[in-house]
Amino acid sequence: MSHPAPPFPAQSQPMPGATDRMTPRPDHGEDSYRGSGRLADKVALITGADSGIGRAVALAFAREGADVAIAYLDEDAEAEETAALVRTAGRRAHLLPGDIGGAEHCRMLVDKTVAAFGKLDILVNNAAHQARFDSLEQISDEEWDTTFRVNVTAMFRLAKAALPHLRESRGTIINTTSINADKPNPGLLAYAVTKGAIQNFTVGLAGLLAGDGIRVNCVAPGPVWTPLIPSTMPEDDVESFGGQTPMGRPGQPAELASAYVMLADPASSYTTGATIAVNGGQPMI
Repeated sequence: MSHPAPPFPAQSQPMPGATDRMTPRPDHGEDSYRGSGRLADKVALITGADSGIGRAVALAFAREGADVAIAYLDEDAEAEETAALVRTAGRRAHLLPGDIGGAEHCRMLVDKTVAAFGKLDILVNNAAHQARFDSLEQISDEEWDTTFRVNVTAMFRLAKAALPHLRESRGTIINTTSINADKPNPGLLAYAVTKGAIQNFTVGLAGLLAGDGIRVNCVAPGPVWTPLIPSTMPEDDVESFGGQTPMGRPGQPAELASAYVMLADPASSYTTGATIAVNGGQPMI
């Protein structure tokens, strides 16, 4: 199967970006992902599930047999598209809008997921805030704090809120880090620092929760073609996006989904504290 490669058409969007305005349109596995019951009757809560990697994971989980709670900020139309994919797969979808930067909202996401589906087996901490700055002086205190609150602190709060339910189900937590954890992009300083923290949080939490039968892992994407790209990067960078990888192109969201499925699968019962790199061949050093 061939995948789009740069150069891409010049394009930009206001944050957080919209899937349907991207050229080419991202592939979430709509026509390609085939499930085999690996997550039959599981319940997953996925943050940032309205578009991009989160949408691809929601679709794959549903086709593997899971019901999905779709947490997102305020992109209602995008989230409805994800919910439609889940329902078309024959599974239940529950939409949960709101800002995970707030402590009470994090707790509410878990409570509402359990109220809707009766349990929680899988927590996918995928939502993230990203913004590009060319100098340290341009990064405000508010921007720095927001990036950490959304990208890191929310993971702590969600994991803590989910803990009683994951203990009961002997469930799993999957966090989205990035190649930026090991190869930080200077223009994405705040974002890159949070991704390093997420990787460290994942390993530490895995050790802390191993005795509870809860596995904690993370996925480290390289450049992936999502709405964040045209909404946070200069047009020149968008045109050449992903060209620096050995594969010479960015990944599509659909190409990440199998890593999340593998980590969520009960068959991966001895995998915890791991980072799965999906980055087109770039070394994580």
